[in-house]
Amino acid sequence: MKKIINKTLITGGLFCLLGIISCTKELDQQPITAKSLANFLTTETEVEEYVNAVYGTLQLNGLYGLYLPAIGEIPSDNTFDEVPANDGGMYGQLDQFTTVASNGMLSDLWKNSYQGIQRANTVLNRIDGISYASAAIKQARKGEMHFVRALLYFNMVRVFGDVPLVTNETTNPNAFFGQGRTSKNLVYAQIISDLTNAIQELPASTTTPGKAVKTAAQSLMGKVYLTLGKFAESKAVLTDVVASAKHTLLAEPADIFALNNKNNNEIIFAVQFASGINGNSEGSSAYQQFSPSGTISGAKGHNLPTKSFYQLYSASDKRKTAYVGITSAGTPFSTKLKAAATTPADGGSNFVVLRYADVLLMLAEDENELGNAETAKTYLNLVRRRAGLADATQQGQVDVRDAITLERRLELIGEGHRWFDLLRTGTAISVMNAWFASQNLTTRITDRDLLQPIPQDQIDTDPAIKQNP
Repeated sequence: MKKIINKTLITGGLFCLLGIISCTKELDQQPITAKSLANFLTTETEVEEYVNAVYGTLQLNGLYGLYLPAIGEIPSDNTFDEVPANDGGMYGQLDQFTTVASNGMLSDLWKNSYQGIQRANTVLNRIDGISYASAAIKQARKGEMHFVRALLYFNMVRVFGDVPLVTNETTNPNAFFGQGRTSKNLVYAQIISDLTNAIQELPASTTTPGKAVKTAAQSLMGKVYLTLGKFAESKAVLTDVVASAKHTLLAEPADIFALNNKNNNEIIFAVQFASGINGNSEGSSAYQQFSPSGTISGAKGHNLPTKSFYQLYSASDKRKTAYVGITSAGTPFSTKLKAAATTPADGGSNFVVLRYADVLLMLAEDENELGNAETAKTYLNLVRRRAGLADATQQGQVDVRDAITLERRLELIGEGHRWFDLLRTGTAISVMNAWFASQNLTTRITDRDLLQPIPQDQIDTDPAIKQNP
């Protein structure tokens, strides 16, 4: 049964009923129940329903509902797990670098990612043959699916390294088994291809919150190129985001994540959540799970900012209170996530995947690595000034690089970037071992700790998939 379930999930349920994607956590609540894909996705209305289901995948716990933000932060020096034994130790293993292949967090990340990928594959495979009243809308949907597929593969390759590359729809549950893992270089080539298509296909703007637009694809492409060390290419596409004038820094950091100001001009792409609807089933539990133990009902103390991180903020930095709070016991916590006190598991905060401050700091990094330290500081200082800080005074590539690195931590705390920043800059081992030593902890990491283990249930299902070291 385990093997059957895993094959069903990894192929996106192409040969099962669509009830698993029916009526929760989608942009537009249109139930899809008791419909087989063999007789589905033949009209524009049905494609629109299924596109919403693709977006709905992003809201699952294995992705931006809970686990992916934690995977992007907890292994780093930004956050920690307050009670490592909670939830079977899933988060604590990340914190202590003891993660095992049976970790349920990684299993859900893998399965939910391939659910989303295969759903996007299905739309892309069929949409050209389906009549649409508007050619522009049809093109936009193709761009959205290329964007989501690229985003999911980008997450997967950064977490696991080589992963199976699946781009075609299939009704054969065994079609993608036995091929093993695809080289990450080929996966990145597919990501770039998908984003190239998305940039051409997506509209400049949308009236539907949560839909991907052109600047989202450009911003993600810039991050992909930055990850690959292609600074000139990253600079070019991120400069286009700035030139579009579609986004701006909000005047006050506290306004970015306010519940009454969601999807503001600083937000480029966010996974949508809403509280108080559908029996409190459309909200995020991240606020509850990522709150210090004992502070609210059901709080688990996962993914809390470390005290050493909190101390990096200067007294005049607006983000010290706008982004991070601190309990009476002195435990820091993120204030970017919010929920009503009466229903803490039904949080209304969207999860921000891409925003303009990140774009500016990536551009600063690109310019600095290309030898343009002074130009880099112009982008860096835009973010610093918004935080109420004086312009950076560092000189030279090395010192400016350190300033940008620090600013990324202070600005993007809790948004799932820090661990991936350490990986892409090749500093994860040195930074983390120095941090462990500074905290009088005995933990030390090596190259073996830079990738997460492939979920054991996937290896059990497909022996061609080999484990990471």
